[in-house]
Amino acid sequence: MKLAHSIKVSVFIKSEENEVPVREKLLSLFPFNFEEEKLILNRSKAQGFNQRQIIIYEVNLEKERHTNAFLKFLREKLDEQQKEMLMHQENRLDEECNFFLRLDKQSLLNNSINITDCGECFHIRISIAAFPKKKEAALEVVKKIFS
Repeated sequence: MKLAHSIKVSVFIKSEENEVPVREKLLSLFPFNFEEEKLILNRSKAQGFNQRQIIIYEVNLEKERHTNAFLKFLREKLDEQQKEMLMHQENRLDEECNFFLRLDKQSLLNNSINITDCGECFHIRISIAAFPKKKEAALEVVKKIFS
């Protein structure tokens, strides 16, 4: 069953941060081999406040087998309290049926997954596959994903 049309995962790395562990942790969020699956880890640069360089890593998943595998992997890593919270937070879902969540960067680097609302995080945008494309239908799919 198709749960998501696409998933985008991104992370910002400040100039004073070590890029390698953050990149490796980002890749560890995916239960498949990027080379074998012909997936691309995009790397770009941007300027932040006070002209500071920021590195942006981004992964886009569009194939159903990739999106479903990622969602299953994420669901298995979250504890019951976090899954319950996500199923009841309608503010994480926009009118276009995009579901947003953030994983705390420091916790993830320490091998723990914690949902956060702060800026130091891994950003995840899930385009929910709901029919009709309405918020109510998308909320039902979100409940399926995290139950």
